[in-house]
Amino acid sequence: MSSVLEFKGISKYFPGVKALDNINFKAYGGEVLAFLGENGAGKSTLLKVLNGDYQPTSGEYWLDGEQKKFSSPHEAIEEGISIIYQERQILLELSVAENIYLGRMPASRRLGVIDTRKANQMAAAIISDFGLPISPTDKVKDLSIAYQQMVEIMKAYSRDNLKVICFDEPTASLSDAEIESLFEVIRKLKAQGKIIIYVSHRMAEIEEIADKVAIFKDGRYVDTVKVGEVTEQQMIRMMVGRDLGDIFADLKRNDRIGEVLLEVKGVSSDYVKENSFVLHKGEVLGFSGLVGAGRTELMRAVIGADKRKSGQVILEGKELANRSPKEAMDNGIVLVPEDRKLQGILSNLSVAGNINIALMDRNSNGLGIISARKEAMEAKKGIEEFRIKTPSPDKKIVELSGGNQQKCIVARGVGTNPKVLILDEPTKGIDVGAKSEFYSMICEFARQGLGVILISSEMPEVIGLSDRIIVMKSLRIVGEVKREEATEDKLLSLGMMGEE
Repeated sequence: MSSVLEFKGISKYFPGVKALDNINFKAYGGEVLAFLGENGAGKSTLLKVLNGDYQPTSGEYWLDGEQKKFSSPHEAIEEGISIIYQERQILLELSVAENIYLGRMPASRRLGVIDTRKANQMAAAIISDFGLPISPTDKVKDLSIAYQQMVEIMKAYSRDNLKVICFDEPTASLSDAEIESLFEVIRKLKAQGKIIIYVSHRMAEIEEIADKVAIFKDGRYVDTVKVGEVTEQQMIRMMVGRDLGDIFADLKRNDRIGEVLLEVKGVSSDYVKENSFVLHKGEVLGFSGLVGAGRTELMRAVIGADKRKSGQVILEGKELANRSPKEAMDNGIVLVPEDRKLQGILSNLSVAGNINIALMDRNSNGLGIISARKEAMEAKKGIEEFRIKTPSPDKKIVELSGGNQQKCIVARGVGTNPKVLILDEPTKGIDVGAKSEFYSMICEFARQGLGVILISSEMPEVIGLSDRIIVMKSLRIVGEVKREEATEDKLLSLGMMGEE
């Protein structure tokens, strides 16, 4: 008999927010159940209730006929429930093996001390299962974001008592090859009869790996459908309550692209080769390429996050030093980073605090005293303009959905009145409905005359939004494609076989 996880009448209220409303459904062992819903629909909140991060306001959950109640994630792990969150939960200073077996390091029977050699051997076997080119002794801080994510997944995979494993947007930072490695591991877990919950906004992934889809809307469970029995559009309609149609067809684009705004000439750093490109006023310039192509690294060199080894950055005819992101921002160039948790949000601050952190000079007087009234006005403006769903400006930003956290970061960047806005994977981990909002925002920025640089690994997104697309491979620009000539085949061909 396969394992069964059952949610019975689960509700969770926060001040001013009903995050979960009477959730009732079952998940079965030997199946992959995907969670689908807009940001704020309750998916991640339900996982946090399951593993003891949150206590339900009402309701209960049962595993294999036994009612469970955990006061912490540690208690859930001890009972065989592991959740891989979108934000990584690893210790960067430790090795891969030490992270995998944290708190469970094997000990030498004879000496009673930690047996590091055995831990490395055990970790090597798991790494082999995942097919990754890393070593058990590698420091996690030296790994890419993608491999750091895989270390966390391996940590859960290593537990002998594993009964339920939940993945919350696990592929956001993974390449196609790494995604396939993850899917092979998920298939092994499925064959072992584990209960697998897979949260994703990527419909192609859901159709490939999931057996069933549980759909959520506004904190409520809508229905569970079998993959292949309903269309993608039907599922989207169930989760957003409307038919989005062609998400790019109705966008109001800027049809008056202006003169050259930004010139990047021969810019390089320790992490990217020499590259040159131009950006026009009112233009959306897409950057495409496989993971590791150097798109983010090039932009970090432009804004001074990484020291520039060569080249010039020229904005409106004036050469800029940009020795730091703050200096670049003061000069009118703002980057909204890919990694929300480590480089974007300030998790200890409120929504208002996150929006205002870049506006301290504007909000203070000549003596450096910050005006609470000005900060309140800026926060109100950002929340309204970007339609941030929060019960209060004082709400901690970590308590918002990923999409609303991203809106706060964009509101902060746009609040500095930039001339160039660089968006690095701006819709990563964001649902279809929220993506539609972001796409409209990006087009509006261009119509306002901003130069927008869009880095995206989703080819339909970069093709659907960009006026021109620059393709990178092996840390260098290898091609440029106009919107009307852009196809996924052409971008992929350049990204894989373009001249180095």
